[in-house]
Amino acid sequence: MGQKVNPISNRLGIIRGWDSNWYGGSNFGDNLLEDSKIRKYLDARLAKASVSRIVIERTPKLITITICTSRPGIIIGKGGQEVDKLKEELKKITDKDVQINIFEVKKPDLDATIVAKGIARQIEGKIAYRRAIKMAIANTMRAGAEGVKVQISGRLNGAEMARKEMYKEGRTPLHTFRADIDYCQTQALTKVGLIGIKVWICRGEVYGKKDLAPDFTVEKDNGRGNGYGNGGRKFRGRRNNNR
Repeated sequence: MGQKVNPISNRLGIIRGWDSNWYGGSNFGDNLLEDSKIRKYLDARLAKASVSRIVIERTPKLITITICTSRPGIIIGKGGQEVDKLKEELKKITDKDVQINIFEVKKPDLDATIVAKGIARQIEGKIAYRRAIKMAIANTMRAGAEGVKVQISGRLNGAEMARKEMYKEGRTPLHTFRADIDYCQTQALTKVGLIGIKVWICRGEVYGKKDLAPDFTVEKDNGRGNGYGNGGRKFRGRRNNNR
């Protein structure tokens, strides 16, 4: 079963929490569709900002959107102008007040979404796919991962017949529910067609009871807050736009 099911959905309620946190009631379908539109818009709007995760929390009159990214400076802009502009754009999708929080991903090499999108971007830039994948695997293992697995499929190197290749290093126990495995599936658009990319990253194992509620207020390494919230204009995390 572990080989056929998305590793993230397979661990929901065990070691991983939900990316949408609200009670829909009679408006469940409308809220679900609205969440989908918000995520689709942000993925297109912030394509160059290395966004790894979008967490949406709802109250009766407020929608709180937390954007996890490795390049927060691009989203914030000078003096927070870009965030204010983004907030106005999102208000056109929903009729509620919107609050945007920015959370910096300290180790982007351990995030499957950022790694997969980085490989796709390199392939679209005509870099050899083997080199892009092996560099990504080396960087991920160097960052402290227990294992990484990358699968690429399509007309590789412009071949006439599509094929599938897989590269592994370390361990990725998909059947072990306590194993913290991050997963992403994305595509690279090339002149010969779409190239499918899947990335699995094992970040260790979680023991004991885990709090599944999203908490972006405390950093594990230094205990400081790291967000752009409560309508403030101060980003308390580290900015690095060169990654």
